[in-house]
Amino acid sequence: MKVMGIVNVTPDSFSDGGRYFEPGAALEHARRLIAEGADILDIGAESTRPGSDPVSAEDEIARAEPLIRAIRAESDIPISIDTMKPQVARAAVAAGADIWNDVTALGFAGDAAATAAELGCEVVLMHMQGEPRTMQADPHYDDVVAEVCAFLEGRAARAVAAGVAREKIWLDPGIGFGKRLKHNLALLAHLDRVVALGFPVLLGVSRKRFIAALDPAGEALDGRLAGSLAAGLAGAAVGVAALRAHDVAETVQAVKVWNAIAQAR
Repeated sequence: MKVMGIVNVTPDSFSDGGRYFEPGAALEHARRLIAEGADILDIGAESTRPGSDPVSAEDEIARAEPLIRAIRAESDIPISIDTMKPQVARAAVAAGADIWNDVTALGFAGDAAATAAELGCEVVLMHMQGEPRTMQADPHYDDVVAEVCAFLEGRAARAVAAGVAREKIWLDPGIGFGKRLKHNLALLAHLDRVVALGFPVLLGVSRKRFIAALDPAGEALDGRLAGSLAAGLAGAAVGVAALRAHDVAETVQAVKVWNAIAQAR
């Protein structure tokens, strides 16, 4: 299982918004995550936290492109661009990115799937009910696991029909994106059904608010590490392919111990 380290070059991301907004700080953070054992770096230049406002493609490119070029000049680590906009993905891939991580599952723009096919990069299709600004207002599901699986399967089929190679598609159930606590827990309890769709699964549980709903110590972001690791290892138990993490060193260690125990069985 791989660990995807998060580098947010935004002023307002929920966990570390503003901390790495300055280009030099962002590059140093990326270097640290590589040193800590990250297998992939995920570069985000637009916050998708609940209530966040959109930014222009031009602003996203101005934030992300120089960082991607700087990382690529130093390292061959796979780089993911976390964006919903095809023009940002295009600029990021031209700068050296390998993966398009899209919270809208190529649904934001009409040409998104065709762009992904043209770029030939790997693509992560995530489930989100609504859009970031309003997604937590009143999320509702009759059967969250079945609905998320059906959505992801449908979006994967749509991507393949547009020319995206099946082996380049990843799925992400979108923990915390348009979901209440009960929805997140149901998805985490049944991640095997997402894995069974036959695509590698990226799981993002790092520092998510559902942890605070289960333990008041998690009201502070730095109080969510243990909960993040517990949820991540629940994914490891059913075969998710990667964990998206803020706390890379701790997540890498947890994965190493988990793998060692699994191999000793």
